[in-house]
Amino acid sequence: MKNKYMAAIDEANKRKEMPEFQIGDTVDVHQRILEGEKERIQVFSGTVIKRKGAGSQETFIVRRIVQGEGVERIFLVHSPKIAKIEVKKTGRARRAKLYYLRKRIGKATRLRERERKAEAGAPAAATSETSTT
Repeated sequence: MKNKYMAAIDEANKRKEMPEFQIGDTVDVHQRILEGEKERIQVFSGTVIKRKGAGSQETFIVRRIVQGEGVERIFLVHSPKIAKIEVKKTGRARRAKLYYLRKRIGKATRLRERERKAEAGAPAAATSETSTT
């Protein structure tokens, strides 16, 4: 069981508006970069290959290919330096960690699309029935 003081600190540091993303999803991570007194947003887009931890110490690794070389970056989920996380594509993964993608290049790194759950307020897809009499 967690210490009540640690639980209070974890709860205070958590982000409220975090999108749901899983292993295999293609995401855009918008990160705040400080250059002197100026602040800018840098986007790192790639596939989530790992999630680890819980609470305010939860991390995830995003992998992408830049000029034929694989680049991975570790982000804290609840970091104040992350402006937002956008889920571009959902991927269907049958493993908890996608380390095998490190050995693959090109089209071999593609993952199947996962069906997104219908949102609570969205209407169901209407089926049109046409009768020919």
